[in-house]
Amino acid sequence: MGRHPEIDVGKIRRISMSTRQSKVTPGMFVKLPTRPASFADFWDGLPQVLAGRDLRSLARAIAEARRQGRPVIWMMGAHVVKVGLGPLLIDLMERDLLTLLAVNGAFAIHDAELALWGHTSEEVADELHQGRFGMVRETSEVINGAAQEAADEELGLGEAIGRTLETRRSDGAGQSILGACYERKLPATVHVAIGTDIVHQHPEFSGAATGEASARDFRVFAAHLMEMAGAVVVNVGSAVLMPEVFLKAYSMARNQGASPEGLVTATLDVQRHYRPLNNVVQRPHPGERQGHYIVGHHEIMLPLLYQGILLEQDRLQGQ
Repeated sequence: MGRHPEIDVGKIRRISMSTRQSKVTPGMFVKLPTRPASFADFWDGLPQVLAGRDLRSLARAIAEARRQGRPVIWMMGAHVVKVGLGPLLIDLMERDLLTLLAVNGAFAIHDAELALWGHTSEEVADELHQGRFGMVRETSEVINGAAQEAADEELGLGEAIGRTLETRRSDGAGQSILGACYERKLPATVHVAIGTDIVHQHPEFSGAATGEASARDFRVFAAHLMEMAGAVVVNVGSAVLMPEVFLKAYSMARNQGASPEGLVTATLDVQRHYRPLNNVVQRPHPGERQGHYIVGHHEIMLPLLYQGILLEQDRLQGQ
């Protein structure tokens, strides 16, 4: 016998399975589609646990929020553009499923390059060691030129960039996401951290103009959150900047009396990060209720959520 005392397992008080509360039942399990071509069968068959439950709940919340005339705010990191999801975002606008788009500076840069020249995203490691990373003149002229116009005309940075890109369409440029917002009179806010974007490396860059225009966008964003009751806020692919901007704008709106009643928040990203979890998913909700954190690749999860929103919207309209 060992030297140390052991608990007497014979004194353990046990219970019956018939009385134990369980979190998982067969009714929650995956339901395999009987029609492989039916998205509805696939969607309805997702397991009603964890991310499967959260994804369906989020899609329903977005559809319901717009049916009730409540805001649906999409916050985006730049990777969303680089994996080809621009047409999806524009379609959300056309379907009235987006009331404000809040993005970082890199998002605006990739959006502009794709619209104006049809390609974006350089090989950083290759260009960095040749002293050429981020040194494209045309990109700087467009983004920094728009920032100066924004400061001169007291516009937000997103509005000014969107106007520039939309105007260039008459010269044969493609449709941009920020341009689509401008065309539809939807607020697009660009939130810049000085020194984080390639256009900050150029002689055209004005910290004063960019800061002033981005600060105006911050206030536009905060004003939109004054209507947060019953709204939905979705953060896609921003691990630091947009969660921090959201939290401060949320605080400003609450300071002026905005109610978070019924607010739904969510983050979609390739992995879990501290700030999106705390600032977007947890902190905005009084008490124990929290938002959703769904992990997966943007190029898969966002089209899946999009299709689910359309399905849930059709079902709500049919009620």
